[in-house]
Amino acid sequence: MMDGGMMGLGWIVMLLFWGVVAVGVVLTVRWLLGQNRRAGGDTPLEILKRRYAAGEISREEYERMRRGLEA
Repeated sequence: MMDGGMMGLGWIVMLLFWGVVAVGVVLTVRWLLGQNRRAGGDTPLEILKRRYAAGEISREEYERMRRGLEA
């Protein structure tokens, strides 16, 4: 009778363990992606400003996209 209760508890502990491992992996990946985003480049608004300065988009397109980014 005692063995059956311990086996059920073992499954719960194993599920909790793998749940913690999965959450740890997800948090690590999110942290790494966040580091790359901050270190790696320009914000969308900076890219938009650069495109406008280079003449790739018109003033109207720039204003419309800027409002969309700031919303």
